[in-house]
Amino acid sequence: MISDTPLIASDDIEGTKVLNLQGDTIAHIDHLMIDRNTGLAGYAVIHFGGFLSMGEETRTIPWRKLSYDDKKYGYVIDITKEQLNGAPERKFDWHRDRDWEKRTHEFYAVKPYWDIF
Repeated sequence: MISDTPLIASDDIEGTKVLNLQGDTIAHIDHLMIDRNTGLAGYAVIHFGGFLSMGEETRTIPWRKLSYDDKKYGYVIDITKEQLNGAPERKFDWHRDRDWEKRTHEFYAVKPYWDIF
């Protein structure tokens, strides 16, 4: 459902498709990681590859890398599925690991969420 407000519930984001610039679905969003101190969305954790959820891989993409396309009902990213394979991997214990975060933002060429003000 398209709304007049830019606000969206987190559970409406989960499962949303991620498309490349050509409009092909390459992944879907599993969940978001939100900075509990600032309230900013830091990352979208996505799943891609596999078949019927078996053999899927997981990557974490800085939230600022994705842009929503109302016509495609999904988030668009300027990266291929093959490039996702080369992205920094993360074990999901989610303790503070600023080195991993810096490498991830550098890989995706976006300014870190903690450094936008």
